[in-house]
Amino acid sequence: MRFAACAFAAALIALPAAAQERLLVLNKADHTMVSVDPATMKVTGTVAVGHGPHEVIASADGRTAFVANYGDQGVMGNSLSVVDLATMKETNRIDLGALRRPHGIAQAGGKVYFTSEASRAIARYDPAADRVDWIAGTGQTTTHMIVLSPDAKRLYTANIGSDTVTALSIPQNPKPIAQVKVGRQPEAIDISPDGKEVWVGQNGDGHVSVIDTADDTVKATFKVGQLPIRLKFTPDGKRVLVSDPPKNEVIVLDAATRQEVKRIAIDGAPLGIQMTPGGKVAYISRVQAGVVDALDLDKLEVVGSVSTGRAPDGLAYAVAK
Repeated sequence: MRFAACAFAAALIALPAAAQERLLVLNKADHTMVSVDPATMKVTGTVAVGHGPHEVIASADGRTAFVANYGDQGVMGNSLSVVDLATMKETNRIDLGALRRPHGIAQAGGKVYFTSEASRAIARYDPAADRVDWIAGTGQTTTHMIVLSPDAKRLYTANIGSDTVTALSIPQNPKPIAQVKVGRQPEAIDISPDGKEVWVGQNGDGHVSVIDTADDTVKATFKVGQLPIRLKFTPDGKRVLVSDPPKNEVIVLDAATRQEVKRIAIDGAPLGIQMTPGGKVAYISRVQAGVVDALDLDKLEVVGSVSTGRAPDGLAYAVAK
């Protein structure tokens, strides 16, 4: 699927002159992060990071990226890379010691939260102090992905090996920990923009469970594709995108009715999903193809593509302020 550059440009909102926007893409097999200009879908920079980078987050000011270096079958990663986006240089690599297999990552209040899959834990890195200042055990196996509530008071992790979601408060919030039983092998996870629902995709049974954050209970479960390995709400909360690599499809759901809106064929094992802040475009990494696609969320059509490297996976969107 290839489209003229003008077709892609027409799908974007004109950016403020002061804003500099970047799509960040991790290439797991190349051990790199690349920066892509969203307006042209061209790679504008590449930086080497740690071994097997899987997930990335941009700082609130859009000037720094934090990369979780998970590793691969031969190397057990235990570091975070800090990248200055203006220069595309790694400025720090944090040795996490026993916090091995860092994966899911989120940021709030200037601090970076991440899972440590092998340690069955969540930790928090303070860039200002350059240290990990908080660690909390989940008590669950394969604590993989993480999502932070909009008010930054509650964290949710998908625990693949325990078939659970852990709901855990940050230190300043005294709400107790909860272990929410869901379906088999939960991995994909996102929270609605209003903070009322956590959706969890389950690799082992092809279902999505919906957790009510008011009481941390499952209020709905329904079938979505074969392997719903990633899912993401649109910024307005009206739709949810689900990537299904075995079927080479991205499935679009109505968030309110939970009904399927459309299935979009995307070859090469679609995996990571990242929205633009305005919700006009979603980016989809195709891990087997080495390509990231731009999906127009009004037309629900692919309007641009870029080759980024080997095994692209984690995505983030940075807006420099």
